[in-house]
Amino acid sequence: MLKTIGWKEIIDFTDFQLFNVPAKVDTGAKTSVLHCKSIELIKIGRKSFVRFEPLDDTYAGYGAAFTLPFHKERKIKNSFGYEENRFIIKTNIFLFNKNYEIEISLRDRSDMEYPVLLGRSFIRKKFLVDVSKANISRKATVREGQ
Repeated sequence: MLKTIGWKEIIDFTDFQLFNVPAKVDTGAKTSVLHCKSIELIKIGRKSFVRFEPLDDTYAGYGAAFTLPFHKERKIKNSFGYEENRFIIKTNIFLFNKNYEIEISLRDRSDMEYPVLLGRSFIRKKFLVDVSKANISRKATVREGQ
């Protein structure tokens, strides 16, 4: 049975030690996205990696740079309808007391209200979206932890 999530949720990026990050659930977006600064493709030996700084100074743990294996690059339409190339990484998010692997694109979203969008590729076959609710996963976590 699929779990129900709200139109926005609070998630944790356990691999980056970043907690309580607001995420908008966006069924109109195919790919999930994480707000980052200083995104660059680098070579170490013969392998490609992506180095980036997730989030910004409004979040605890900000400032740390991470280097992850390059997964892929994809053309993605931004919110204005323009195509742009983005690096995609694989990482984990914590939601409903469970870690989920996620493919997420990296982009500067400093001009957006939510630093994370959870797109259809992540939502599909895991969740149903109830647009009348918010932060269902956090409320479920609190209940289960009492």
